[in-house]
Amino acid sequence: MSPLPHAIAVPEPRAFGRVGLRLIHRRDAATLEHLLTQNRGWLAPWEATYPGGGGTVPGSVSMRPVIRALRQQLRIGSGVAFVVTFDGQVVGQLSVAEISGGALRSAQLGYWVSQHVAGRGITPAAVALTIDYLFEVLRLHRVEICIRPENAASLRVVEKLGLRHEGRRERYIHIAGSWCDHEAFAVTREEVPQGMLARLGAPTS
Repeated sequence: MSPLPHAIAVPEPRAFGRVGLRLIHRRDAATLEHLLTQNRGWLAPWEATYPGGGGTVPGSVSMRPVIRALRQQLRIGSGVAFVVTFDGQVVGQLSVAEISGGALRSAQLGYWVSQHVAGRGITPAAVALTIDYLFEVLRLHRVEICIRPENAASLRVVEKLGLRHEGRRERYIHIAGSWCDHEAFAVTREEVPQGMLARLGAPTS
């Protein structure tokens, strides 16, 4: 049962210039597996791991069961998983998790894009598209992003979007064999009355 007072409908695709955002599908499995494999060195330092070992290396097994589980989250209302596209090609993934209803109305975002398109404004656009969707369509009140202090590329995303820094969460997530600190950033609906995309200005060609 959805934590929200309404079911989450299948989201419509969204776009900002050359950057697109759409719901993940099973047909994306092979492309995501390839990207995850090709970007091991780029992504591994920031990926969550299991204390005591276990789990699989992203990209080393079929993504189909993962996508099936992500689609199940949509059905029960706990999360929404998107692929990020650039000029129509899948270049990354963005997940909405920990959707809360009641008096909280909040969610958390996690994302990655391929190194070959990094630095082109794709991630800030995808994050802005998602936050606007969460505020406008799901009627959430707050969105949070937690980032390791060493992840300069991801910190630039929240800086560009002007998310508010709320402080450090010590030993927050297990990554690469250790419990790692994360910086917490957030935005509430009242802070972006014109929408998050307005903070980015016109899309670049």
